[in-house]
Amino acid sequence: MRRPRSTLPSETFPPDSSKPAPAPERSDWSTLQRLFPYLWQYKWRVMAALAFMVGAKVANVGVPVLLKELIDTMNPKAGLDATALLVVPLGLLVAYGLLRLSTTLFAELRELIFAKATEGASRSISLQVFRHLHALSLRFHLERQTGGMTRDIERGTRAVHSLISYSLYSVFPTLFEVALVLGYLAVKFDVWFAGITIIALVVYITFTIVVTEWRTQFRKQMNELDSTAHSRAIDSLLNYETVKYFNNEEFEAKRYDDNLERYRKVALKSQSTLSLLNTGQQLIIAAGLVAMLWRATQGVVDGRMTLGDLVMVNAFMIQLYIPLGFLGVLYREIKQGLTDLEKMFGLMEREREIADQPGALPLALEDASATALKANAGNASVSFRHVQFAYEPARPILHDISFDIPAGKTVAVVGPSGSGKSTLARLLFRFYDVQSGQILIAGQDIKQVTQASVRAAIGIVPQDTVLFNDTVEYNIAYGRPGADRAEVEGAAKAAHIHSFIAATPKGYDTMVGERGLKLSGGEKQRVAIARTLLKNPPILIFDEATSALDSANERAIQAELQSVAQNKTTLVIAHRLSTVVDAHEILVMEAGHILERGTHAALLAANGRYAQMWALQQSVE
Repeated sequence: MRRPRSTLPSETFPPDSSKPAPAPERSDWSTLQRLFPYLWQYKWRVMAALAFMVGAKVANVGVPVLLKELIDTMNPKAGLDATALLVVPLGLLVAYGLLRLSTTLFAELRELIFAKATEGASRSISLQVFRHLHALSLRFHLERQTGGMTRDIERGTRAVHSLISYSLYSVFPTLFEVALVLGYLAVKFDVWFAGITIIALVVYITFTIVVTEWRTQFRKQMNELDSTAHSRAIDSLLNYETVKYFNNEEFEAKRYDDNLERYRKVALKSQSTLSLLNTGQQLIIAAGLVAMLWRATQGVVDGRMTLGDLVMVNAFMIQLYIPLGFLGVLYREIKQGLTDLEKMFGLMEREREIADQPGALPLALEDASATALKANAGNASVSFRHVQFAYEPARPILHDISFDIPAGKTVAVVGPSGSGKSTLARLLFRFYDVQSGQILIAGQDIKQVTQASVRAAIGIVPQDTVLFNDTVEYNIAYGRPGADRAEVEGAAKAAHIHSFIAATPKGYDTMVGERGLKLSGGEKQRVAIARTLLKNPPILIFDEATSALDSANERAIQAELQSVAQNKTTLVIAHRLSTVVDAHEILVMEAGHILERGTHAALLAANGRYAQMWALQQSVE
């Protein structure tokens, strides 16, 4: 009978009382400043797009002017014969059609030219966020809420498209057109036309900004509640089996519904304030339009303006106020986009707890000759020198830990759960940095060299194996991307899983399911062993590498692991002492201290803590 053990040693938990402080709220202008460099990589496309935008708006303003000339020309004048009455309007009609076509053509050219900049900026930002998330520390990833974080990234990426689209294709063109029309009306007629339009615009824009700024709080609340609901739903689905084990489907549904109800209440507030905003905007537009047409009609009655002028003013107002009617929507969407983008930029600004020092060089190891699944450790010795470590100050984990693993030798660490064994592996992988002391590989402090080179030199079979939702071949080949099928099969044979894979209908193309849940615990662990063997690094870490295997397979794989560990620097972390009896040195840890050290025989002869553990395990197996 095997001794029960927890699946997660207590030292593997991150600090639970030190959540990161919320990032300071970013202004809209600073968010735009962050976005601008991504667009400026395509500065020539930006300039060309702006030129086409100007051309489109000049053509658009020219349409009502031509319409005025056409109407005035049709008014019979003394001395104008019938032929002239036909030819002149015909030319104006052709020009009118060409201007209409030019408006559409310039707009499409603008979108065509700028599409590469939009998609390129979106791709660059998304890739940078993805790289940054992988560069963040293990602490961040143990504390994150995956569903909410992915939602933030999704909304932020979409916000890049919407911000560029609304600003370059709608807001700037509309403001430019307003300036052209106001200038034309002020010069052609009198300043009252421009004055009425400016007053209406100022009132409209002020009302829109004030109400939209007030409404932004509801959008932020909706984002937070949406992310929370999504996180809980994803977490519940990922833990499907646990939900079933405890018959908690209704509990999970109620918890999810509570979040949806809070979201519904905020969404209703958002919709009611939107209705208020739209109604106020239309009232301001209608008042401005009536005032302009009254002024133009009075001018026609007084003889200061022609009928064509009245039609032109009406056409100008329609052209201006239709897009202005959407300005509130555009401003709201831009504010929403800035809010979403701010959230994603906040992720990008999360500081890297573990970062390479400036000018750090790769870890220097002797070039060890390697063949399939066999390699020499070279000079890859490992040393822990007076290491002190705590996940948080109030809970120290390791106390003055010192030991050496000579190149090509095996050191095992045993002890009860919570003694700090798995923390040694995490520190060696540099998932965390020690508070004091040093960890050396080949005599080099791992804090002084690049993280990538340290991790390239180490292979680990973790206690809790998580696989990608892909094929068996993909998961094994992940140890060395680019490995061919023969190399993958060789690693699978060494891990004693090839016969199982070959017996499945799809063989190495079998999908393992999310986190590998289609495989048993033992099968997942053998896949993890296979991909580590394929990686073939000079340093190996076996963190309870055979804990999920039955006794027969454990003995077979244990023999294979011992063979693979020959001439490699190996750290074995174990609960069952029978798996480490052949180690060159065994460390007995308890409460973050090394109590005993020596070979299996020497520790038994010492009749100390190790001997007690050995006797206890022998009596229950």
